[in-house]
Amino acid sequence: MTRSDPIAEIQPFWRRKRLSQLTKAEWESLCDGCAKCCLLKLEDADTGEIAYTDVACRLLDLNTCRCRNYAERNRIVPDCIVLSAKMVRSLSWLPETCAYRLVSEGKDLPLWHPLVSGDLESVHRSSVSVRGRAISEDDAGDLEERIVDWSR
Repeated sequence: MTRSDPIAEIQPFWRRKRLSQLTKAEWESLCDGCAKCCLLKLEDADTGEIAYTDVACRLLDLNTCRCRNYAERNRIVPDCIVLSAKMVRSLSWLPETCAYRLVSEGKDLPLWHPLVSGDLESVHRSSVSVRGRAISEDDAGDLEERIVDWSR
């Protein structure tokens, strides 16, 4: 008779499961609310290099860092990518701090992640989110003038 490992049983779901095994609720809870994936990005046609801007999708609520119409986002903004477990590794533009990316790479979540801290505001207090540092695409102007380095 084999006994189950009590340590493995108390591990949080993101340490025990692959992205493809997550329930819908687990999948949604992995999003830390940083909203960096909702920023407009520019891709260099020659090198493929991605440049982040401080310009957010028009559906992003800049205060909450959540989509104002999450259920219909792909219909309203046709180039909005609905993330799936299969595509996470192929999206080089996902931020290095993105929980989906971290879990797919076998890494743990950072201490400021709401699933770890137990506090939805921790991502904002840690200055990882775009709150207070992004503008709406409706106010943006030339995107090339809005390129920023979000790693700082």
